[in-house]
Amino acid sequence: MTTTAPAPTPTPAATLPAAFHRLWAASTVSSLGDGVYFAALPLLAATLTRDPLTLALVTSAALLPWLLFGLHGGALVDRWNHRRTMWLTDLARAVLLAIPAVAAAVGLLSIPLLIAVAFLLGIGQILFDTAGSAYLPQLLDRDLTLLQRANARTMGARTVAADFAGPPLGSALFVLARALPFGLDALSFLASSLLVRTLPGEPGATRGAARQEAREEQGETVGPAPAKPSLWAEAKVGAGYLLRDKVLLGLALRPAIGNLAFVGADAVLVLFAHQLLHLGDLGYGVLLASQAAGGLLGAALAGRLGGLLGTGGALTATALLEAAALVGLGCSGNPITAGLALALLGAAMAATMVLAPSVSQALIPAELAGRIGATRRLMAVGAAPIGAVLGGWLATGAGLRAPFLAGAVLLASTAVLSLTLASNRRIAEALAAAAGADSSSAAS
Repeated sequence: MTTTAPAPTPTPAATLPAAFHRLWAASTVSSLGDGVYFAALPLLAATLTRDPLTLALVTSAALLPWLLFGLHGGALVDRWNHRRTMWLTDLARAVLLAIPAVAAAVGLLSIPLLIAVAFLLGIGQILFDTAGSAYLPQLLDRDLTLLQRANARTMGARTVAADFAGPPLGSALFVLARALPFGLDALSFLASSLLVRTLPGEPGATRGAARQEAREEQGETVGPAPAKPSLWAEAKVGAGYLLRDKVLLGLALRPAIGNLAFVGADAVLVLFAHQLLHLGDLGYGVLLASQAAGGLLGAALAGRLGGLLGTGGALTATALLEAAALVGLGCSGNPITAGLALALLGAAMAATMVLAPSVSQALIPAELAGRIGATRRLMAVGAAPIGAVLGGWLATGAGLRAPFLAGAVLLASTAVLSLTLASNRRIAEALAAAAGADSSSAAS
C-alpha cells in the first residue's frame, strides 16, 4: 500500500522581500487601470457603433494576440531580460493608452483605432504577463511558500482593484469625460513602469554572467556564440517540455478545461439572471460582486488550504467545490442562492489560481519560464472562445441551465486530473527534483 506524501507545509518564518512589495504595488496600480479600461472601452465603442459584431471585435481584440503570437512571445521573453521587458512594455502601454485619450478629447476617435490599440495592448499583455511570471520565481528563489503567499496577495489586490474599484470608477469617469478613463489607465501603466524599473536584477542572469567572467579569468577559451534557433523552434521546446512533464501538464490542463466551463456559463449568465432570477441591471452587478467577494476569501485562504490538504489535495477539493457551485448556480431559483453559489465558485477559483501557478513557478526551469508560461496561458485563453460558443449552443438547445450543469461535469473531471497527474506525491517528487537541479546548477 502506497502512502501519499503531502506537499510542503508553509513555513511561518518565511517573509516576502521588500522588492516584492514594489512589484505588488505595480501590479495593483496596473489592475486598477485595467478595471477602469475594461469598463470604459465598451462604453466608448458604443458611442461610435451599435453593431453587436463590431462591438465584439473591439472587446475581443486584446485576446487575439495570444492566439497569433503567444508562443513566439514566450520565446522572446526567454531571450530578453525579464525586468527590462516588464518596465519597457508598461511604458509602451502608457503611450498607447494616451492615443485614445487624446483622440477622444479632440474628436478623432474611430472603431479601427480602438481595435488597433486593443490589439497592441494585447501584445503588451503577452510580454508583461509572461515576463512577470518568469521573474517572480527568480525573485523569490522558487520558494513554494513565498510563491503561494505572493500569488495570494497579488490575486487579492487584483480582485479589489480590477473587479470592485475599477469598473465603477471607469464608468463614473466616462460620464465626466470620455478621455478620462484612458488617461487614468495610461498613468497607471506609467506608475507600474517606474516601480518595476526599481526592482533588482535577476539572480540567474547575474550568476550566469559571473560564471562567464570566471571562465575568462581562468584562461578558458570562449568561442563564438552558436547561432540561435528560430523563435518557433524555441517555442516548440517550451511546449514540448510542458507536454512531457505530467505535473506541469496536469496543472496547465486545469485552467484550460476550467475556461470551457466558466466561459460557457458566463456567456449566458446575464440572460440567466434576467430571465430566471428576474434581476435588473443593478441586481446583476451585485450578483457579479458576490463572485468577486468569494474570490477575496479564496485567495486569502489558499495557503492554509494547501498546508492542510497538500497542494494536490487542495486542487482536488477546489475542483469539486467549483463543480458543486456550478450545479448550485444552475439549479438556483432565487438571487440569494445564486449569489451564494457564485461566491463559492469565486472562492474555489481564486484558491486554484493561487495554488496551481505557484507550484508551476517553482517547477519550471528558469531558462524555459517564458515559453512554458506562454504555452500554459495559450491553452487557457484558447479554450475561452470555445467555451463561449458551447455555452451559447447548449443554452439554445437545452435551456439556460444547461451550460452550468455541463460545466459542472467538466470541472469534476479536473479533480481526476489532480488525483492522477498532480497528486501530492507527484508534486512533492517534482519539487524535490527541481531543488536538486537548482543545487547542481548553482554548484557548476
